[in-house]
Amino acid sequence: MTEADQVPPLPDHLSIDPRSPHHVAAVFERDIGIRFNGKERADVEEYCISEGWIKVPAGRTLDRKGKPLLIKLKGRVEVFYR
Repeated sequence: MTEADQVPPLPDHLSIDPRSPHHVAAVFERDIGIRFNGKERADVEEYCISEGWIKVPAGRTLDRKGKPLLIKLKGRVEVFYR
């Protein structure tokens, strides 16, 4: 196995926001898939496997800082590299 074939393990809690303490830049070098309750989702902003939740944007609503307003959905979360 070469260095190019090695990928970092997927963390239990991950966020796409670079300001978050749960952001791991090395993971985003490859494409990640997230399956929530058996359906693949492409709009996930943050997830936690052990607690069983994802955060997704609530339509086009923005918070006071101009970021999408997120809602938390609970269920079974599976994460994988594509």
